This record gives sequence, C-alpha cells and structure tokens, in this order.
Amino acid sequence: MNGLLDHFLVGLALLASAGYAFSRLGPKGLRTRMWAALARAAARAPASLKLGGLARRLEAAAVAKSAGACGGCDSCGSVASTDGKATESEVRVPLSEIGRRH
Repeated sequence: MNGLLDHFLVGLALLASAGYAFSRLGPKGLRTRMWAALARAAARAPASLKLGGLARRLEAAAVAKSAGACGGCDSCGSVASTDGKATESEVRVPLSEIGRRH
C-alpha cells in the first residue's frame, strides 16, 4: 500500500512540475486557454468545495496581459523624443570613436 501511495505522490509531483513549466514557458495563446479552462472547471465544481475564489483568480490570470518588456509597469526601456533628437537619458557615441580593445 505504501508503494502505491509513493508512486501516486511522485506522479502527482511530476504532473504539477510539468504543469508549472508549461504555464511559464508554453505558448502564450495556449497558456491563456489553459487558465480559462481551469477557471471554468473550478467554477463548475460543487459549492461545498468552495472554489469560487480560485475560479475568479484563474479567470483573472486568463485575461491578464503583461505590460512592458519585463512584464512590469511598462516604464522600462529608452524613451525616444518626438523630434528625433536624443533625450538626456540617451548616450550617443559616434561610430568613428568606437575602437577595438587592445
């Protein structure tokens, strides 16, 4: 009996690990559909399991869009001015001044 329980727990851990890796590294469209499907499944669960809050969080994860290059506040990266000139945060080095290391 303990062997069966051990195999079940190891399989469950491997399944959870694969699911986490897929949710982080998988294609964005497929991840969105996965979160939406999990949200629908949690919403359909019996009320005695009290999965309503989990269903709402999963639904929010399905529709959330990452902002910015890092997924944060969308204020990272260089901001170019509208007139095409360098802003004060940019450093411009002429190509002729870039030399090889000795």
